[in-house]
Amino acid sequence: MSSPASSHDREKVVSKLPGWLRQNLKVRAAQHGVEIQAAVESGIKDWCGLASAAPAVDTVGSDTFSTFLPLGQWNEFRQTTADRGVSLTQGLAQSVQLWLDANPAPEVERPGITRRVIVCNQKGGVGKTAITAGLGEALAEDVDILRPVRVAKALAKALRESEARTVQVPSADDPLDVENLPGPGLKVLLVDFDPQCHLTNQLGAAPLPMQGDSLTNHMAGDPKGGLSDLIVSIDEDCFGGRLHLLPACNDAFLLDVRLSAVRAREAALERALAPLEADYDVIIVDCPPSLGLSMDAAAYYGRRRDGEKPGQSGALIVVQAEDSSADAYELLTTQIDDLRGDLQIDIDSLGIVVNLYDSRRGYIATSSLQGWIDIKDPRVVGLIGDLKEQKEAVRVKKPLLSYAPESQQAVGMRALAREIL
Repeated sequence: MSSPASSHDREKVVSKLPGWLRQNLKVRAAQHGVEIQAAVESGIKDWCGLASAAPAVDTVGSDTFSTFLPLGQWNEFRQTTADRGVSLTQGLAQSVQLWLDANPAPEVERPGITRRVIVCNQKGGVGKTAITAGLGEALAEDVDILRPVRVAKALAKALRESEARTVQVPSADDPLDVENLPGPGLKVLLVDFDPQCHLTNQLGAAPLPMQGDSLTNHMAGDPKGGLSDLIVSIDEDCFGGRLHLLPACNDAFLLDVRLSAVRAREAALERALAPLEADYDVIIVDCPPSLGLSMDAAAYYGRRRDGEKPGQSGALIVVQAEDSSADAYELLTTQIDDLRGDLQIDIDSLGIVVNLYDSRRGYIATSSLQGWIDIKDPRVVGLIGDLKEQKEAVRVKKPLLSYAPESQQAVGMRALAREIL
């Protein structure tokens, strides 16, 4: 059946489809960036033009499905189904399956050079670990599952309007401007580079024993085995084996001392992680709140390599909307600038993430956020609210995006991932 609709010379049509086929259509259309109605229109057009009968599709359990088609197409389709002796439901199912077969899921685009994200700030307590984990989780989500993603319209508008000083600061927990998109499906390694082991503990893994092997040993030139043997997989049911963690060890408290005796110590992290890079699309390093030699090594690891485009790798700086974050930001950027000058390297800034934001804290929060927006280079690429789901995920030692995948913080992490990509 059909009913008139005033949507650009289209009519609303109502039929039935099995739930599994409707879901496949929804996901595949999102993967190709096309509207469902356009996919159905194309499938029906091709099905009606077939010279021979298409294979039957299992339509058991079909339920109501509606879309908008060009005027007249549904009547042509109804006539074709009658001529071929099939039901409307079967004909529509064959049409949708025909479109799916002609438009296979796109392959995940793998970077030519493993991308390296250094999550940093000299100030502790700003939530670097939460951002590291959330970003990695978002990058590793399944390409065949749709998840809600914040469309950063409000933040983009704020960035534009800040030039005219008329900005209305966006709310980090605004439920609007969200759409369902497939995950990037990337292979991600999270590196816990902090001797406090927060990332390791939060994701439910065990810190490495002091008497065993560790990243510190490999950086200091005293490995006791292969670094890959220390890696653990995180929540395979949710991330399909694409999300891994290199746990921390408390021996990293001694890293700066041990690095002082290492030649070319700024490249120590790169030398240690280089054998792992072929297995991953993205490596994200959760840095300690330090301005020592270990931070030099982390910043160097994020430098732009030969053949790498600007902004593919670099430093992602996590701050809060308060004054002490600004002081720490200045110290960190000075250190990175000194490293750039001393070693004649390019270290790109991937942006600023304003974390744990709550506009209800009033002028301190909103004016501080405005200050971060005003920097412009690097720009604000993420705004994550101070909500309970992250704290709950930490308490139960589960990834945020598997513990609360529909939460506003999860939605914001996915938006951040797409800003970084």
